[in-house]
Amino acid sequence: MSTYVYGIAARSHPSLPKELGGVGTPPLPVRILEEGDLVAIVSDAPENLRPKRKDLLAHQNVLSEAGAGGAVLPMRFGSVAPDDAAVTGVLAERAEHYRERLGALDGKVEYNVKASHDQEAVLHRVMSDNPELRALAQSNRQSGGGSYEDKLRLGEMVAAAVQHRESEDAALVRQALERTAAAESVGPDSTGWLVNVSFLVDRAQTEEFLAVVEQVRKEYPHLEVRLNGPLPPYSFVEPAPSEPAEART
Repeated sequence: MSTYVYGIAARSHPSLPKELGGVGTPPLPVRILEEGDLVAIVSDAPENLRPKRKDLLAHQNVLSEAGAGGAVLPMRFGSVAPDDAAVTGVLAERAEHYRERLGALDGKVEYNVKASHDQEAVLHRVMSDNPELRALAQSNRQSGGGSYEDKLRLGEMVAAAVQHRESEDAALVRQALERTAAAESVGPDSTGWLVNVSFLVDRAQTEEFLAVVEQVRKEYPHLEVRLNGPLPPYSFVEPAPSEPAEART
């Protein structure tokens, strides 16, 4: 039977899951595979695994239980190896890499921060900060809306100003938050977000980090800031050339 991998930890980890259910219907028992001073947290892999809410939550729960007492390198949902031997083989092959990552992530959690512009608020901000835009808008209004060329010029200038503001605000958010983070990882570009960054934060500094997020929200009301966490540090595992399990969809 194939082996489903939740994460990797040190053999000395104080809170490895016991008698815990994982993915599958009914939930398959979570167990531990040992290799040297490392372990893999696994279960049997259910057939026809799909990213359903129940199994996504089960995967997250196993990692949360394990991560409560020490560092765990989380695997993405759907990480499946051919069998137990394949998992322990990669643990042995990549032992030095995994030990280094466990040391780097010990006592740390991940927070993901996404930010976007409130369109009405950022337009107001752009107009108030740019005398030339205000003058052109006022001129257009006084002339009954302005000519087609005037309207086009105003639209282009506003679009350019908003784009410039997006770059500035993205840099400001990252600069504010990275001061209380141990590391950061930029997420994939997605429509609508000017910031999509994950921050690695020491557990002892989480309150300070959260306070900075609130400060950013207050100082930049034209921004909509979304915070997700604390999370297992998925974005900071930095896998070696071969994962301990190969994702199967």
